[in-house]
Parts: sequence; structure tokens; C-alpha cells
Amino acid sequence: MKTKGTSNAVLGFDLGGTKLSGALFSRDGTFIHKSENLLGNRNGTEVGSLVVEQVLAMLDEAASRGHKVSSLGICVPGISNQADQTVWAPNIKGWEAYPLFDEVKKALGDPKLQVSIESDRNCYILGEMWKGKARNCENAIFVAVGTGIGMGIVANGQIISGANGIAGAVGWMALDRPYKNVYDPCGQFEYYASGPGIARAADYLLRKGAKSSYLKSGELSSKDVFSAYAKKDPVAEQVISECVEYWGMAVANLVSIFNPEKIIFGGGVFGPAISLLDRIAEEAQKWAQPISMQKVVLEASSLKGDTGLYGAGFLALRNEILG
Repeated sequence: MKTKGTSNAVLGFDLGGTKLSGALFSRDGTFIHKSENLLGNRNGTEVGSLVVEQVLAMLDEAASRGHKVSSLGICVPGISNQADQTVWAPNIKGWEAYPLFDEVKKALGDPKLQVSIESDRNCYILGEMWKGKARNCENAIFVAVGTGIGMGIVANGQIISGANGIAGAVGWMALDRPYKNVYDPCGQFEYYASGPGIARAADYLLRKGAKSSYLKSGELSSKDVFSAYAKKDPVAEQVISECVEYWGMAVANLVSIFNPEKIIFGGGVFGPAISLLDRIAEEAQKWAQPISMQKVVLEASSLKGDTGLYGAGFLALRNEILG
């Protein structure tokens, strides 16, 4: 249905490991139209083609609704190298240095239409700043705990990306010793306290002879462990308690280094782990700089699965404002 007149809107796209979500936003962050497409078996250029296809489709949708779009943002599941405008996405085969920016700009054919691409963790904290729990914050951190663990950082109102866009790779945070070779692919923190880490720890205990009425060694997921935890299963309780210690130590380090106003938890694990925030704060208090710890607020994201999408929309809006 067409609307009368023309109003400005922005586009945001959230590319994950399994799907591409898109949204047409009003400038105040209201969804006008959303889309979702599964990646299926696509890899490499096939994923790039899907992104281009959906960008063009969403521009057509905007025009049909009477909205003018001058900027779009794309959230990617990895590292957006701003120096050469390429993307590294470990879960998409063939995206070691993928020229997504060039592909999108070429397809648009309009040099005035601005395109910004950012890492998912940076988009998560931008989304929270725009429409979530970090509104009006100058210093905030988003911790995403799911298949992996990543962190988006805003310090004094600025996104911290690091020299190569890799800042926030907290899965590699070292929280205990000695080093073990099993940490090589993802880092120690992620090995133990991510979704797969939770399932791995439960499976390890079961294979060592631990008794559970609800868990069986084999095809376990973190969801299974949380379900058993709710029933006071001793194996699940041990695993989750160890995760609380790791999450608490990580919070303590973040608080002591960055002195944030808020730390916001999201991702698939938070989720069911939201009820553990008080325990995580209690653990963090043992380790953190005490004044900073007294001031910080731990919260769960209210944007759920749309955090990255909102972040991409905010990228677009910010570009439009800055010109």
C-alpha cells in the first residue's frame, strides 16, 4: 500500500551464520517493514548475491511505500575491515576477505546512497544505544553469549574497534591457567562459557561417570543443560555454577578496565541465563575494582533477536545525519 508524500527512512540488514534479516526503519527506529531469508547451503558469492538481492528488494519496498532511502547499514558475523572495505566471516565459507561493500555499491549504482558495514558485536551495542538498554549511555558494553562470545564496546560515546577491527573478541579472554591446546580455536572463556561450551562441559562430566536424571552423553545442547538446571539436576547445576564464575570474572575484568555504566547481556544463552545476572554480579564483586563495580548495572537485552538489526539501522541513520 502506497503512502502519500515522501518521508526519509533507513535500511538495516543483519547477516548471521544461518539467515539474513532486513528492515526498513523510520528515523525514530520504528519498523516499517521486515524481511527474513535463510542462507541454506549458500556460501561465498552466493551469500553476497543474496545480500545484494535483498538490498534491492528492500529499496523497491521502500519506494512502493513512499519512503526515500539515502543510507543503509549491514551487520556482519565477523570482522569488517574498514581499511579495505572487506569482511571476514568465519561461519561463511569463502568470506576470508570478501568485498561485500564493493558488491553492494556496484549493484546500487548510486554514489549518493551511503553504505556502512560493521561487525555484529559493534552493531549489538549500537542497537542498544539506539533502542535498547544503553540509551543515553556514553560508556556501555554488550556481551553476546551464544555459539561464541563477543563484545561491543562504547567508551566516551565512541565505538572501540581496535587497530584491525578485532577489539571485543573476548572469547579469547584468559581467566585461568595453565593454557591447554583445546583453547586454540576459540579461546578459553568461549571454550567453557559459550553455548557449545556449556554442552561440552556437561558431556564431559557424564562421560566421567557423573549421574543425571535428565542429561545423557551425546547430542547435548545448552538448552538441554538449562532445562535440567531448572529441575535442580546436579550435573547441570555444576556446569552452570562454573559458567557463573567465568561470566563473573569476565564482568570484573570489563568493569575494572572500562568502568562502564552498563553491561548488557544478549545472545542465545541470555536467554535462559537471564535469571543468573544477580549471581554473576555477586561473583564479579569478588574480583572487580570496587568503586567501578558499585556503579555498574548488569542488564539483559530487551531487543532479543533484533539487536543487530537495530544496530545496522542506527549505522545507516548515523551516516545520514553525518552526511
